[in-house]
Amino acid sequence: MAAIDRVCEFLKNAQTYYLATVDGDQPRVRPFGTVNIFENKLYIQTGKGKNVCKQIHANGKVEICAMYKGEWIRVSGKLVPDERVEAEESMLNAYPHLRSMYTTGPDGNTAVFYFENGMATISSFTHAPETLTF
Repeated sequence: MAAIDRVCEFLKNAQTYYLATVDGDQPRVRPFGTVNIFENKLYIQTGKGKNVCKQIHANGKVEICAMYKGEWIRVSGKLVPDERVEAEESMLNAYPHLRSMYTTGPDGNTAVFYFENGMATISSFTHAPETLTF
């Protein structure tokens, strides 16, 4: 399985992951649930008007953490905005229940970001860490 697929599968299985951003000199962490592969890049989604969106635009360096079945993953890299409708539609197609809250296109409220130079480490108390780059 390709590294990007392994990371995406882990995050989907975990269902909830925690995204850390920077707000000035203050770290901010919140739960997220959207993750999708589009054009061989790992994407996340949020709302354009949310503080997290503003924080990612100001500093794209983020980290994600999640646990699933006794393992945890840490994903780091830089998030890059993708304003193409195709990328937004791909995300909402993967999470159709979000269509009641989010719309796509220039006037929509969906913001999608993909990881640039992503790195993930899957760890456990029972095995050596597994490092993946994507």
